[in-house]
Amino acid sequence: MTSAGEGNTEYGRKPFRRSPAHFTDRITADGRDGWPVEAGRYRLVVSRACPWASRALVSRRLLGLEPALSLAVADPIQDDRSWRFTLDPGDRDPVLGIRFLSEAYDARETGYPGGVSVPAVVDVPSGVLVTNDYQQLTLDLATEWTALHRPGAPDLYPEPLRDEMHAVMDGVYRDVNNGVYRAGFATTQEGYEAAYADVFRRLDLLSERLRDRRYLVGDTITEADIRLFTTLVRFDAVYHNHFRCNRNKLAEDPVLWAYVRDLYQTPGFGDTVDFDHIKRHYYLVHTGINPTGLVPAGPDRSGWHTPHHREQLGGRPFGDGTPPGPPPAAEQIPAAGRA
Repeated sequence: MTSAGEGNTEYGRKPFRRSPAHFTDRITADGRDGWPVEAGRYRLVVSRACPWASRALVSRRLLGLEPALSLAVADPIQDDRSWRFTLDPGDRDPVLGIRFLSEAYDARETGYPGGVSVPAVVDVPSGVLVTNDYQQLTLDLATEWTALHRPGAPDLYPEPLRDEMHAVMDGVYRDVNNGVYRAGFATTQEGYEAAYADVFRRLDLLSERLRDRRYLVGDTITEADIRLFTTLVRFDAVYHNHFRCNRNKLAEDPVLWAYVRDLYQTPGFGDTVDFDHIKRHYYLVHTGINPTGLVPAGPDRSGWHTPHHREQLGGRPFGDGTPPGPPPAAEQIPAAGRA
């Protein structure tokens, strides 16, 4: 079964390995892959439990793409058919009319042998999967969908900073985003300890980088911050305990804890996070790691709203743009999932 949104994954007696996205068509302004940007044509399918899908959720909110790109939210608990729409009336997505995301995969490629992963974008008229390329998807939302951005949308992928951004994001992906999974799904002590060391070495480097700068690259929020945020926001709730990344909690690192709270309190970030979905997915789906199926009651979430004082470092969260408005009523996080 594909686990928390990680694209296709393989784990067992071999070291954890993340497979590349299989469906890599791009939705572009000129439609060169056959999929032109078009308001209302596509549906973004996510799980709020999944850090990879959460990138797309944050980007979509910051850019104001809610009216143009509709949203389907899968149940955080998968069965043997992977992501399912049991949160919707009749257990079907009301727009696509399907019960399982795998149906859109099958419409694209009959008998596709890989995992069914989120985020995924589905063409509404045909019901066919367009892409599950989580690495490229958010970059395209920032650069190819500009005609549909809200007024005041920030530049999340500024061209002058892209080389530096990719250098930072490569390390974040390898050692943090993917590193926690390498630790969590390790099947040898050697493999686990190597991944554990990579996670905390990179977190220490990031803590030092962010000590005197508000954001990872430049003085505004960029794609780099989004990619780091989606792992950090889950760290104490699941990765510290469930994936045994337990040298210290994120809340015990003054710099990273303040940094992630700053982002969480920024419109477009925390209002996409559902801690209930996150915890229930990891602790109930990963039965090989947590065979009892017990979901921890903690940690206490009240600290997410405490002052972070990061504004003292300067920076302009949205650059020359403005914050997004409130999320649509249908997309607001239920009380059980909020901090």
